[in-house]
Amino acid sequence: MRIVSLGVVLFAFWLALSGHYTVRLVVFGLNCTVLCVAVARRMRALAEESHPVHLIGGAVTYLPWLIWEIIKSAWAVVKIILNPKLPISPTMTVVDASQRTRIGVYVYANSITLTPGTITTAVDGNKLTVHALVGDGADDLEAGGMDARVTQFEGEA
Repeated sequence: MRIVSLGVVLFAFWLALSGHYTVRLVVFGLNCTVLCVAVARRMRALAEESHPVHLIGGAVTYLPWLIWEIIKSAWAVVKIILNPKLPISPTMTVVDASQRTRIGVYVYANSITLTPGTITTAVDGNKLTVHALVGDGADDLEAGGMDARVTQFEGEA
């Protein structure tokens, strides 16, 4: 399954970047794709973490939610920046990740960093050290809403 999905993704990416669809170039792209997949298989680079096709189902609901969270956080940061008093209260906090796999913890850490106003500064096992621009951002993370969403996205291990 991973081999086929990697081949499809690579070939679609090649087609998108190529912009030329003559038979000769498409066959060349197909050959390059097969070669890349063969090398990846030989290198054993098709592990669950490097090509997580099992997460595609959860991504359908998680990615729109994450995009909305990014938009809301960006708006909150814009309001802080435009406020003449600049009401920031930088906070460092440690949050526990309830995910069962390393990829789940990494998705959680990257989701925090993608959200404006927060950044994951360290990952130690299932403990994430996070810097938040305001205390409310740290409080939201400690409440566990994003953690629960990432755990739902991760699905069954």
